[in-house]
Amino acid sequence: MNSENNFMGWENPGSALITGSSSGIGAEFARQLAKQGFDLILVARRKEKLDTLSKTLQEKYSINVEVIVADLSKISDNEQVISRINEIENFDMLINNAGFGIMQNFMKIERKKHVDMINVHFTSPVILCHAAIPGMAKRKRGVIINTSSMSAISKDPALIMYTTTKSAVTIFSELLKVKVKGTGIYIQALCPGFTYSEFHDTNAMAGFQRSWYQPERWMEAEEVVSLSLDAVKSKSVIFIPGDVNKESGKKIRKKTLSKYLNCEWL
Repeated sequence: MNSENNFMGWENPGSALITGSSSGIGAEFARQLAKQGFDLILVARRKEKLDTLSKTLQEKYSINVEVIVADLSKISDNEQVISRINEIENFDMLINNAGFGIMQNFMKIERKKHVDMINVHFTSPVILCHAAIPGMAKRKRGVIINTSSMSAISKDPALIMYTTTKSAVTIFSELLKVKVKGTGIYIQALCPGFTYSEFHDTNAMAGFQRSWYQPERWMEAEEVVSLSLDAVKSKSVIFIPGDVNKESGKKIRKKTLSKYLNCEWL
């Protein structure tokens, strides 16, 4: 395939594995990468949605699409994904996008749900990166995108575990970039703000109203993904898509810096 047809300028793009790919940002990554000629491994819990997306992309773009039904809160299901990563000779991209939110008080959420969120948002990206990097480093090319959140920037106390786990994967991405320097591997922590998707439509997010936030604060998944791919080669690991989100991020960082500079203990 012509190197001008994909965001990295690669000849013969290989395989991309996307977790949380049954809807929203994950499904949009699948659509845009399929259009650019990447073969896909789609990972999520909902088989019917994965099968439908897989069939559509194969027919439209004449690529290979594989479906892995997995619950990434379970280590055993992650091991299944790792086994597949180890089998792929041209593994070019890993997109750790699986995630969920819970709109409830920290103490009212059962402990298992907290552990599930830690596993999906942090444990899974860590162990999948650990599996993917050796092969990428050997071939001297690869891209890893870990979907974080603006919550990692704003440190929202209303969503303690969501904010904490997304902050963790953001820091992990920053430090990982240092470790893979010189290997040809690009790392990005994608920090989207409010995005139109099914994320806010789950039972765990019951009661959430999109109207609580101004329309200009919302983005389409298509734009988030397009901007993310365009920014992969930038110097900064942390990428905040959208002008409104970027401006919000600047204000948050300025406020945080000011708070620390005025602390007596510094």
